[in-house]
Amino acid sequence: MQLSVELTLTPLKDDFEPAIKAFIKKLRRSGFTVLENPLSTQIYGEYQAVMGFLTQAVQEVFEQEDAVVLQMKLIKGDRSSYVPSF
Repeated sequence: MQLSVELTLTPLKDDFEPAIKAFIKKLRRSGFTVLENPLSTQIYGEYQAVMGFLTQAVQEVFEQEDAVVLQMKLIKGDRSSYVPSF
């Protein structure tokens, strides 16, 4: 089963950019399809593989940061080629 995941990482500190950039770079190196916009990052792939990767990546960022929020939306299917029709 294919999966689309939208992620927004929010470190709760003044110097938040390095943690966000490191997380996005980790997603880029994953080998999955990764798309970015100014508000979130999307990752696409096979369900078990994506969730296995994200479990480890989220644990690492949670261990590195004192206070952090991760918002995640899971969408069944690969929505990476979505183009608005209006």
